[in-house]
Amino acid sequence: MFNKLKTEIGHFKSQPRNFRILILTNLTYAFVLPVIDTFVAAYVMRNSNDPTKVVIYQLTVYTGIPLTFLLNGFLLKHFNIRKLYSAGMMLSAVSMIYMMSLHNLNNVGLGVAGIIMGLSFGFYWANRDVLALAITNDGNRNYYYGLETFFYTIIAVVVPVTIGWFIETRGGATHDDASIHTAYKVITGIVFLITVIASIVCFRGTFPNPEHKKYVFFKFHPLWYKLLSLALLKGLAQGFLVTAPAMLIMTLLGKEGALGTAQSIGAIIAAVIMYVLGRLSKPGDRIKIFAVGLGLFALGAVVNGALFSGLGVIIFILLLLIAKPLIDLAYFPIQFQVIDIVNKVENRGEYAYILNHEWGLYAGRLIGAGTFLALAYGISNEIALRYAVIIIAALQLCSIFVAKKIIAQGKILSPDEPGIDMKAMGEVAEAIV
Repeated sequence: MFNKLKTEIGHFKSQPRNFRILILTNLTYAFVLPVIDTFVAAYVMRNSNDPTKVVIYQLTVYTGIPLTFLLNGFLLKHFNIRKLYSAGMMLSAVSMIYMMSLHNLNNVGLGVAGIIMGLSFGFYWANRDVLALAITNDGNRNYYYGLETFFYTIIAVVVPVTIGWFIETRGGATHDDASIHTAYKVITGIVFLITVIASIVCFRGTFPNPEHKKYVFFKFHPLWYKLLSLALLKGLAQGFLVTAPAMLIMTLLGKEGALGTAQSIGAIIAAVIMYVLGRLSKPGDRIKIFAVGLGLFALGAVVNGALFSGLGVIIFILLLLIAKPLIDLAYFPIQFQVIDIVNKVENRGEYAYILNHEWGLYAGRLIGAGTFLALAYGISNEIALRYAVIIIAALQLCSIFVAKKIIAQGKILSPDEPGIDMKAMGEVAEAIV
């Protein structure tokens, strides 16, 4: 095992310097992502006891993202991509600091915090996608995503349970609100420190800005429209993938410790499944993996709706945390492969597709969040928490058929494009384990 680990370390060191710097930057910032994804929503729930506020906050976040993608395309003409990438990471801490300073979590305050977080995600993901496309190729792209996914999964085991029980411990047996608020402030301070470290790591790279080309288009190749429909379906569930665990746990159990433990247990199971898949699956199994991920999400949604209890939400979270990496593992290579294919046909800059894809995701997020809010305001919060996720999960199952059509048409346009080398990813995971 030690020899395998040495071999994998050697393989990592053999990659280009910018490849290694980007991986290390993203892994450093990965310690922040579980806090943003889970405990910000838990903080809103604790201080408002209103799931609709969580969804409103998330909706403002998602509104800020595509607008920032648009702004980022212009700013890349004037600023080095490292500065914009670092700004995205640090703005996440700024958003949390602003939220912690609010004495009353009204919709206006949440909206401002959400827009700042949307700016953060926009600068982070826009420039991360540009850099990932630029420094990877068909020979090392699978290795890049396999390595990132594995480490993200490990981090998702450690961070949630640590933060959850830190908050619980600070609150004591009486769950003192003042002490818990102080705990959230401590976590925010740590988040700020991590974003500074990630930015320092980022500046060790020599990332060139992409060639500036026109990046706003309104007509695309038919294959791209199929990917946009897949993006819309993915966007439907993204708000729930982020906020549902916190809303359900805080509503039914009311404890951050339980939230962190559930997240970590789910991440452990997901890590094992990712390892097994990497060892046994073949490139042609991509649709099967996608279908299993979507099926597990749908199953979890049905269980949660049927039971709507502490047990039901724990089962839902466990299935959700297994489903998410499976869905992402199939989705991202499909997305990048379509960009590679269509870009060759239309001869446009890659950023045009990255920007347009984000608007496809936003359309889905808007519909998904709107479904929840319509049920919450029209009927009740309980009905929204029980049945909105089921509706979204059922609609997402259509992604399987859309993905099949995309892969089939992609093979016609570019028959030599390789698929995901799942076994190679598994060998990386095995060596790390």
